[in-house]
Amino acid sequence: MDPTMQAGLAAIVGAVMAGGAVLAWHISDRQRHTLPEVEKPLVQEGVAAVLSILRSSAVVLDESDHVLKASAPAYAFGLVRGNTLVVPELLEVVAQVRRDGQIRESELEMPAPAGGTARTLTARVAPLGARLVLALIEDRTREKRVEAVRRDFVANVSHELKTPVGAIRLLAEAVNDASDDPEAVQRFAGRMLTESDRLSKLVQQIIELSRLQGHDPLEKPVMVDLDTAVATAVDTSAMEAVAKEITVESRGEHGLEVFGSQEQIGAAVSNLVANAVAYSGNGSRVVVTTRSEGDQVQISVVDQGIGIPAEDIDRIFERFYRVDPARHRSTGGTGLGLSIVKHVAATHGGDISVWSVQGQGSTFTLTLPRNSSPEHGSGSTPVEVVVPVSTPTTPIRTSPSAHRRTQQETRSP
Repeated sequence: MDPTMQAGLAAIVGAVMAGGAVLAWHISDRQRHTLPEVEKPLVQEGVAAVLSILRSSAVVLDESDHVLKASAPAYAFGLVRGNTLVVPELLEVVAQVRRDGQIRESELEMPAPAGGTARTLTARVAPLGARLVLALIEDRTREKRVEAVRRDFVANVSHELKTPVGAIRLLAEAVNDASDDPEAVQRFAGRMLTESDRLSKLVQQIIELSRLQGHDPLEKPVMVDLDTAVATAVDTSAMEAVAKEITVESRGEHGLEVFGSQEQIGAAVSNLVANAVAYSGNGSRVVVTTRSEGDQVQISVVDQGIGIPAEDIDRIFERFYRVDPARHRSTGGTGLGLSIVKHVAATHGGDISVWSVQGQGSTFTLTLPRNSSPEHGSGSTPVEVVVPVSTPTTPIRTSPSAHRRTQQETRSP
C-alpha cells in the first residue's frame, strides 16, 4: 500500500473516531440534562395540603385499605394507628364506597377509653380518583349532648310547669265545690298557696338559669362580702331548719371577698344551704365553712343527709335531674338549684365539686377566685359564728377523711 492510501485510510479512521467521540459526548450530555422519571405520588400535593388544614379527621386509603395520608386529629382520636384504620365500622363503609363509587355518610359510636364516655362520630366517605378513598370524620359528641340536654329541658319544663298549674286548677274546682264547707275551703286554699309558691319559685329559677347561661360577662361586678352571703343563706333556710330541728352553723375566716355579683353568689350559697337542709334528717346539723386557699376562696356546705349514689354524682348538676324524684317532689324542690350553682361558679371563673357517700351525707364546695388586693381580707383572722348556738368544732375540710371527722363530730351530743 502506497503512502498516499495509508494517509487516506488514517484520515478516514481519525474522522470516524472523532465523530464517535462527538456523538458519545452529545449522548452523555443529553443524559446529564435529562431528569429521571419519578412515579407520581398517589396523593397529590394539593390534596395533602388541604387535608392538613382541615379541622375534621381526614384519612386517605389506597385500594388495600392502607392509610396513605391522615390528619393530626385522626391520630389524636385513635382512628389511625401507624398506617392502619382501626375502626371496623368505618372500614365497612369504605368497602361499600369502593364497590359502587357512591358517597356515603354514617354515624358511628366509638368506644371510650376506660373511665370515659363514648364518642359519637359522623363519617362522610367518598372516592378520590380511581384508586383512593377519602374519609372525613367529625366528632359530634358535644352536639349530641347539647341536643339531648335541650330536649330534656323542654320536656322537663313542660312537665314541671304543667304539674303545679294542673294542681291549682283542681284545687280551685275543689274550693268551688266545697264553698259551703269553711274548713275544706281553708284546707284547699292552703294547698293552692303551696302550689302557687312552687310555681313561682320554678319560674323564677328558670329565668335565673336562662340569664346565667348567657355568655355576657358581669355587667357591674363589685366586691362581694362572703360573710353577708353566708348569713343571708343561713337566714333564708332558718324556717325550714327550725321545722326539722336542724342546726345550721357558719364558721371560718372572716372578711373574705370575691369580685363578682352579690346577687348571684348569694343565690348560689343559698341554694347549697337550702339543698342541705332539705335532704338532711330531723335533728341533724348543717355546717357552712369559708376559708381562703391561695388565690381562691372556698365555701363548703356539709350535711348529714341521705347522700348521693356514686353513679348519680356526675349528673346532679344537670337541669331538672333528680336522684329520687318522689323525695324531691315531697321536699318542694325544682331540680334547678344545683344547675344555678354550677353556672354561677362558671360565670365567676370558679368551680363546684361534691363529695358524698350514701347514708353519711355530702360536702359541696364552691371555689371562687379571691381578691388579691392587700386591703381586702389578706390579714383576716378566723372567727366562728353559730346559728343557733351549738358546741364548737374544728374547721371543716372538703377531703373525705375530714368530712368523716366532721360527720362524727356533728353526730356527737
